[in-house]
Amino acid sequence: MTTHPNPEIIARYADRHTILDEVTAWSVEAHLEQCSGCRALVAEHLPDPSNDLLARIGADIDTIVATEPAPVRRRRFWAAHQRWFVWHLTPWLIMTMAVLGCAVLLQTLFPSLPSLVTLLAPVAPLPGVAVAWSRRHDPAWELLATTPAAGLGMLLRRTAAILAVVVPALALASAGSGAPLALALLPSLGFTTATIALGTFIGVQRATYVLGGAWALTALLPVLLTADLPVMLRPASSPAWALGTLVVAGVVAWRSHHLRGLSSHY
Repeated sequence: MTTHPNPEIIARYADRHTILDEVTAWSVEAHLEQCSGCRALVAEHLPDPSNDLLARIGADIDTIVATEPAPVRRRRFWAAHQRWFVWHLTPWLIMTMAVLGCAVLLQTLFPSLPSLVTLLAPVAPLPGVAVAWSRRHDPAWELLATTPAAGLGMLLRRTAAILAVVVPALALASAGSGAPLALALLPSLGFTTATIALGTFIGVQRATYVLGGAWALTALLPVLLTADLPVMLRPASSPAWALGTLVVAGVVAWRSHHLRGLSSHY
């Protein structure tokens, strides 16, 4: 017949403030390994650790709430700007407007030159678009790339923010230099849309480099050699630019699923 420890000894064993001699503690522990009834009796004498822990956590939280300053509600503007704008875009947009300003100044000083504003209009938004979704220029890139807000919607919002700055600048530059407004805005929108479309295949940043380099070779270089605007920048080409922009926009809509899971090169 098994001899059970005295209930008083079990109570003393369960009390963390009471120290039993080594022989008694060893005998109680050896018995507890075989006796579920005594283990239940020990459990009855133990304090509930969860209650103790919750009480301490609650006390700590009450202390923090009482001593820390009250939280300040974040303004909605600052919450929204992260979805629409990256502050690292600011120097690039300033540079774009400065280049357009220099083009207007040169056109004023040298009226015989081909329209510099018209030449620069297609590629004016491209530096901003390249930076709009770049892990190098966006401190929160890793966070945004893993959220549902990332993807085509994020890219389009940031591109819209770029165009909201570049398009008025192009309109002012066109008015200041006498260049046709349609030939400043339509090629700009067309190249921006083409960048996003090509970005679904090779990444948006790479697309800006490819399209910018292609424009330099097919338009800027011939102008330096002939001192005359190419055919695609003459007034009769406006309908072609409008149609091309619509076609490329359709490609963006068709390929939009490729921009929902952005990787590093996007």
